[in-house]
Amino acid sequence: MIRSVLSIAGSDPSGGAGIQADLKAFSARGVYGMAVLTALTAQNTQGVSGVHPVPPQFVADQIEAIFADVRVDAVKIGMIANAAIAEAVADALAPHRDVPIILDPVMIAKGGAALLAADAVDVLTQRLLPLATLLTPNLPEAAALLHEPVADNRETMARQAQALAKLGPLAVLIKGGHLDGDESPDVLASPEGLTWFEASRVPTKNTHGTGCTLSSALAAEIAKGATLTEAVAIAKHYLAGAVAAAGTLSVGSGHGPIQHFHELWPATEGQSK
Repeated sequence: MIRSVLSIAGSDPSGGAGIQADLKAFSARGVYGMAVLTALTAQNTQGVSGVHPVPPQFVADQIEAIFADVRVDAVKIGMIANAAIAEAVADALAPHRDVPIILDPVMIAKGGAALLAADAVDVLTQRLLPLATLLTPNLPEAAALLHEPVADNRETMARQAQALAKLGPLAVLIKGGHLDGDESPDVLASPEGLTWFEASRVPTKNTHGTGCTLSSALAAEIAKGATLTEAVAIAKHYLAGAVAAAGTLSVGSGHGPIQHFHELWPATEGQSK
């Protein structure tokens, strides 16, 4: 049976991040993808120039329509834009506590644009974190959720992961891509303790949508029955391949997208301008 996974996130018209990246990752990982839109954005590989939030009640209506008709094996939450949408998402998901939720707290775009209103951080912390099976912040996002400085070493990463886990999620994966150096380690704080996942940094500027893609791949693997540790290992391996193959695409002049279908498309095909 093919598993079904729902993404609740914003749209990226350039196709590299947001809902578009989520659906690509779901397909690449062998699950049926669904999408509830929280916001429209005007963006490309060079940055975000506008955000148009969807009315909170309509976000809730989309979620309720899916659950009323379709089996949902996992949920990925990405960009929620503001406090009212965060409240609406939490209310709509509260009756479905048996469904795994992967929460990617999207706050800042690759180019620096804010994607989460300041007043939404506390709502996200108080309402959505307790619903999450797995929280997947990068270093700046973890710091913002804890109201602390950004971690610049492994010890602080580990401490912040454990601190975030105390706020309600079953597990926390802090991504170390913002650390200096050639390595990009991630740390998972789960009921089993701390687990480190090592990775070498890939020298490319084409990293648009990496966070969205990782959380979606995690949702897909968990929907298929993987444990948290197994899901992280599989999703990170998939993401590393997608980043390494980003050069086979030719999309935009800024931070280009990764190649979600690197395992399916021959390297000489699928290029766009």
